Amino acid sequence: MHAVSDSTGERSGGVATPAAFGTIVLSTGLGVGPTALAAFDAALLDAGVANYNLICLSSVIPPGSRLERRRFVTPPQEYGQRLYVVMSQMREERPGYTAHAGIGWVQDEASGRGLFVELHDGHRDQLLNDLAATLETMQTNRGLRLGPVHTEVASATCHGEPVCALVVAVYASAPW
Repeated sequence: MHAVSDSTGERSGGVATPAAFGTIVLSTGLGVGPTALAAFDAALLDAGVANYNLICLSSVIPPGSRLERRRFVTPPQEYGQRLYVVMSQMREERPGYTAHAGIGWVQDEASGRGLFVELHDGHRDQLLNDLAATLETMQTNRGLRLGPVHTEVASATCHGEPVCALVVAVYASAPW
């Protein structure tokens, strides 16, 4: 077996060392509209990701990742591009009911690698419990301990028109 060099020239016994991934933006959005789909679109606008074609990913955080909680800003030249995301969304049409969307994660401080989980529920406490339980199981199944559970939750209560709560972890965009 020959050692392989990565773009930085690092050698690691035959396996290229991956470059650091960069920033993953955690953004939330709330929307209201005459239909549940219109409320979803309004939530995408609120989160800053409406003008992309969204491609949903599974839940692995690459090594070298940094997470930032903030609204995502779409550069005008990226209109219509692909956007790779982990997304949780919940729509609610019943007056008096609340939609809770959440993303939970664990991340190793040293390497930046980690796991996301995306869930939704009509009850915030149940959502938080399920996020933590799922991440615990995912780590156990992988034989990992990546750190404490972090969460980002968006909540919207229906007062007549449909609502949508959305949390999105934005990885990267790409042209067609």
